[in-house]
Amino acid sequence: MKTNKISIYIHIPFCESRCHYCDFCSSLLSEPKVEKYFKYLRKEIKLNEDFLKDKIIDTVFIGGGTPSSVDSRFIKEIMDDLSAYNFSDNREISIESNPNSLTREKAEEYFSYGINRISIGAQSFNEEILKRIGRIHKKDDIYRAIENARSAGFENINLDLMLALPGQKFSDIEESIKEVRELNLPHISYYSLILEEGTKLFRDHEKSPLSFPTEDEDRKMYHYVVDELEKIGLKQYEISNFAKEGHECRHNMAYWKLRDYNSFGLSASSNIGNLRYTNYYNFKDYYEALDKNEKPIGFSENLSKADRMNEFIMMGLRLNSGVILDEFDKKFNEDFVKIYDKEIEKNLKSNLILLEDNNLRLTKKGRDLSNQVELDFFK
Repeated sequence: MKTNKISIYIHIPFCESRCHYCDFCSSLLSEPKVEKYFKYLRKEIKLNEDFLKDKIIDTVFIGGGTPSSVDSRFIKEIMDDLSAYNFSDNREISIESNPNSLTREKAEEYFSYGINRISIGAQSFNEEILKRIGRIHKKDDIYRAIENARSAGFENINLDLMLALPGQKFSDIEESIKEVRELNLPHISYYSLILEEGTKLFRDHEKSPLSFPTEDEDRKMYHYVVDELEKIGLKQYEISNFAKEGHECRHNMAYWKLRDYNSFGLSASSNIGNLRYTNYYNFKDYYEALDKNEKPIGFSENLSKADRMNEFIMMGLRLNSGVILDEFDKKFNEDFVKIYDKEIEKNLKSNLILLEDNNLRLTKKGRDLSNQVELDFFK
């Protein structure tokens, strides 16, 4: 079913320091750089005026980088620009932050701008691990940031944490869950470390793989996290995301359900219908395009029906609700069960999937082998 609702992503590519696992498009903080970037970012949003004026903005996600590292006046400018367009009544507007840069003043300002969801990048409560992965905050900064957010009026707060970090033991995960239980937050994201080539942690792993948890240890940690968060009312709704009822991240759900999203900023990717495009990855090209009053698109592609079907299944399998068969059939005018009868039979026999109540979802075993299941369903 067609809708004029859309999600907006705003990329802020600045950080106070570079984490040792990060391969995102980001730049170290510099006031002149920030000033110039936001001038061009606002110009890009303005170039999309004709498209946006006919839409209803349902969710906004201001990510990075570290949005809380820049002066909050820049965030206000973006929110003011977006306020010219139509928003849904129950809009979700999120911003990412780091514990060391989320001051009480910034939190209050964000809330006054209409931002109603905040994500705090804690990663770990172990200060030695934080140091090893290049984080510049301390354990106390995490508590302070959460208190600042709550005092400002935020109720919808997410905390990012990570598994399989160097030097991380099972006892560290037990301690983190204890902290999460006491903090009583409505949303937790718990990601396993992905070693990206070119990062410091990738090189550290090559030199000393035994200083990192093994795959088996990572899985043990992960299953413990899933079970313990469930006990405190944080139900898993996606492979790495857990929420109290009604606090699932709607912006991310838009990605996982293949809904339209329009993204602005350096390296930002958009998806409108079958068209996917990504902005330039370097400041020079990004600025030069906007100087010509052109959208700063570095790459675009029209996705085939098969591409979209593959992606719908891949994203659906990440969700605990699974692939909703009626949604698939209506979206693609196909019969899921007929197209994938062999794949369904194979994965049912292997106990990797369940097929019931009009949906196909991964079993506990299937979650550990999700890449294998996804490949089976790719056409």
